[in-house]
Amino acid sequence: MTEKIPHNSENWSSRSVGANWQHRFFYLLIRLGGRHIAYPFLYPVVLYYLIFRPDQRLKSRYYLDRRFPGRTGFATLKDSYRMIMSLSRSLVDRALVGICGPEILNTEFPKGDDLFNLAATGKGLIILTTHVGCWQAAMIYLSKLKRPVHMLMQQDAGDIDRHYFEHSGEENPFHIIDPTGFLGGTVEMVAALKQGDVVCIMGDRLKGSQENSLAIDFLGAPVKFPLAAWKLAAVTGAPLAILFPLKTGPDRYRIDLAEVIEVDRKDARPLERLRPYLKRYVKTLENLCAKEPYQFFNFYDMWGSDIESSE
Repeated sequence: MTEKIPHNSENWSSRSVGANWQHRFFYLLIRLGGRHIAYPFLYPVVLYYLIFRPDQRLKSRYYLDRRFPGRTGFATLKDSYRMIMSLSRSLVDRALVGICGPEILNTEFPKGDDLFNLAATGKGLIILTTHVGCWQAAMIYLSKLKRPVHMLMQQDAGDIDRHYFEHSGEENPFHIIDPTGFLGGTVEMVAALKQGDVVCIMGDRLKGSQENSLAIDFLGAPVKFPLAAWKLAAVTGAPLAILFPLKTGPDRYRIDLAEVIEVDRKDARPLERLRPYLKRYVKTLENLCAKEPYQFFNFYDMWGSDIESSE
């Protein structure tokens, strides 16, 4: 029997579904013995959400039903389990980086020199991230860019999940730009890029105005992707680097520099001229989902039911 997935027309939320005591319990486990103690406790937690919280399990089906069309029965349950477990381990790894430092993870970056060279040009650099893997695994490399790093980041009101830097009690090494601020933080981001700094932006989640987006086919149906990063690249001339931090082992990550895209300044307007660049990003995301299907952490209906593609 196939489970019916409710349509979710509301914007996604980054708020944690766990209780405060659950977070504190895992933080304590990490301080006592790192991932070796914390990982085993994930099994009962994940099974609880899988079996007794069908509302949370069904959230995984938006993406998985498109990635694995035709899956039914136990196979769908197994897919949801693997995806939720993968997310849970990445959350432990995020806290691990904050509590123990980024060196606790063995992270490789095969094309790291390419990123360092881009940052060294002084033209500014946009790093386009995605809800893939654990981006905190890249922290040790971002600190080596020798340029100030700014992050467009929002934490929902009332969210008890800590940012990785809050665990150590130290000052955040990166400058946070609030997307709910004046003009969505655009003025700050443009200023940062103009002075040769690095700006990190998520490229797969649209929050707020639907106007600054384009619908691109992703896994067989149109999805509205945000244009903020692409508009910034066109206005400032800064190159845009697509990064995917992928978990390759219990304590190992690999940072993939999927593509570097330069947007022509003349393509800043109209927004439709940004479509070819955005399609290149979506293609890299589809390739990633084909190779690492359980490391794309999408738990909301990004496809919706009223999105039309103009491709």
